[in-house]
Amino acid sequence: MFYKYFIILLLLTPLLFAKELGFGYEAIHIKTIGTKGHAAYRVVKRDIPKVCEKIPINNTILWRGNYANVKVPEVCKSTYVHTIGHLLPMQLDEDITTYGELEVLAFMKQMQTDASMILIDACKEEMYGYRTIPGAVNMPSNHFRKRTNFEFAFEEHLKDLGVYTNKQDDSLDFGEAKTITIFCNGPWCSRSVSMIEALLEIGYPPENINWYRGGMQAWLAAGMTSTKK
Repeated sequence: MFYKYFIILLLLTPLLFAKELGFGYEAIHIKTIGTKGHAAYRVVKRDIPKVCEKIPINNTILWRGNYANVKVPEVCKSTYVHTIGHLLPMQLDEDITTYGELEVLAFMKQMQTDASMILIDACKEEMYGYRTIPGAVNMPSNHFRKRTNFEFAFEEHLKDLGVYTNKQDDSLDFGEAKTITIFCNGPWCSRSVSMIEALLEIGYPPENINWYRGGMQAWLAAGMTSTKK
């Protein structure tokens, strides 16, 4: 009898999980703050043009040499530089959770009603300004890795992260540290990793850190909304 119920549970679990993550195919309204401090709303979703929905999935179409078949409409495919950086492991720390696109979407959705959560782009300012995930804030990794050279920016970032300095002994108080998800340009980009390493060095609780390893490259490859129109 137990075996029977166990099999039924196994069959139902994927369906329940798919229903829970169904927002991956829905639009999520994200609040963003512009450079002048004005609030604006963006819709984040998987952008799949109608013409792309009828593309057959087979080797001839998907893998024509190193590129998609020439018959695939340009709007349905993208190319990226893949020969830079170093590939990174799936897990940085046993207490740090590695995220995929659906987990990032779930985080973003909850973030809209939970001020203790922040999505962080660890890229340089010019890269962040060119394109990022809607709703992400910019905290360049070098502000943490070279914090003695960026003392003011580093202290401002700590405040945004809910970390405060004890006036008595100058130690850092992580009692109200926010839950954060950090990303950068792709699975070869080390900026998010260097920021996480710097946070761990100063004592930031690893259980409050999530890492989106795929970064912008994986985000765009999945057809997700970015700030660049």
